[in-house]
Amino acid sequence: MPVTSPQRPYVLHLLTVVMLGLATAWPGVLLLAETPDPAPIFGPKHLTVHQIKGVVGPSVQIDDQGRISAAWVEEDKETRTILFAKSETPGGPLGTPVAVNQPGENPYHRQETPALIVRGQDVFVTWSMAHPKMTPDKPFSGELRLSRSSDGGRSFGPSTLVNDDNQVIQHTFDALQVAPDGVLHLAWIDGREGKKDPGTFVARSTDSGRTITKNFKVDDNTCVCCRTSIAASDDGVVYVAWRKIFDGNVRETVVSRSTDGGQTFSQPIVVGNDQWVYQACPHRPASLGVDRLGRLYVVWYTEGADETPAIYMAYSDDQGQTFSQKKQLNRSKGTFPDHPQMAVDPQGLVIVVWEEQSPVRREIVMSHSLDRGQTFSLPRKLNDKHGQTPAVAVNPQGTVVMGWKEHAMPAHRLVVQTMQLPKVALVEAEVRTHAP
Repeated sequence: MPVTSPQRPYVLHLLTVVMLGLATAWPGVLLLAETPDPAPIFGPKHLTVHQIKGVVGPSVQIDDQGRISAAWVEEDKETRTILFAKSETPGGPLGTPVAVNQPGENPYHRQETPALIVRGQDVFVTWSMAHPKMTPDKPFSGELRLSRSSDGGRSFGPSTLVNDDNQVIQHTFDALQVAPDGVLHLAWIDGREGKKDPGTFVARSTDSGRTITKNFKVDDNTCVCCRTSIAASDDGVVYVAWRKIFDGNVRETVVSRSTDGGQTFSQPIVVGNDQWVYQACPHRPASLGVDRLGRLYVVWYTEGADETPAIYMAYSDDQGQTFSQKKQLNRSKGTFPDHPQMAVDPQGLVIVVWEEQSPVRREIVMSHSLDRGQTFSLPRKLNDKHGQTPAVAVNPQGTVVMGWKEHAMPAHRLVVQTMQLPKVALVEAEVRTHAP
């Protein structure tokens, strides 16, 4: 029988205490406890049909009033366009799309989902533009661009160049975040130094995207196509995650932090110690989130030393210097989990979406935690048709938006849907522990 809302925080606290006791008694045991059924309330699914050659995306955002924003890529014949749309009412549907890139700004031919951040009337989108000096022997060359709208996404001006090296190489697999102080932080993968493996680079904008600071290399030996991720905490710490290559082709998800507003970064810390040996880039990114007490959450894909595909989550309470034991989120034994994405609200509500693939199906599933990542619900299927590339965001009120692409022959369609979960309070003991 479901627990009523007044009892839930107390019950979850007891469950957390029991689990922590078990973890102390058996530290090698992986605990996969489930939250009680939280009775989520789902909004209607809003579909847009795209009868064109191809669609990539979407990225999603949701504002304080519950209005949904999305950005994606469309390819019609040989023309590629970055598009943005926003709902006029809470929960959708999306309004009329607006082109983000300007005439003459040709998106890179393998453009991934654009990175998207919406703060008030400011809309920021990063994407890779085909390099004007691209040659047949350098087919993957692109410039990282930042596009900005100051009128809520009704129009976008010419984009700003992010990378400052002017080399005809690839600058992509980007991430974007706005810190509480309004500074815009960017991260991406960059091969400007000509090494066998590229590096992870960052930059900032302190004037709402009008200008970009000098680029800064965080680290070398970055897995070439596992996208970066950025999060910023209320206390001003900026985190960047990526997949790093260690000796022997061991590929680990790592996190670096900046305590000076993104001017310098720490040495990267391995999150899961997966010991995954792989001879190529798996093309599967990590995802970051931070709650108001500063707990940093990381979700990632790995196959580990036993080569078993899995989605894991771990968290850190010391600004990414150490991480908790990792928890496996996928449960299905007959599918292949892929492309996890995560959103975290200030209270520590954690929502993770990912793909579950089988020989004939691609499903979009969601799992959530109401107790700051201690326990997670059973994965829940979201899509109707063949689903792909999920995205998720949450606003400070705890309203979630999820987006994904579906193949519905002969067309593609984008789907957005909101979800509301019961409001939960942070455990009082944790609040006292973290209080100034």
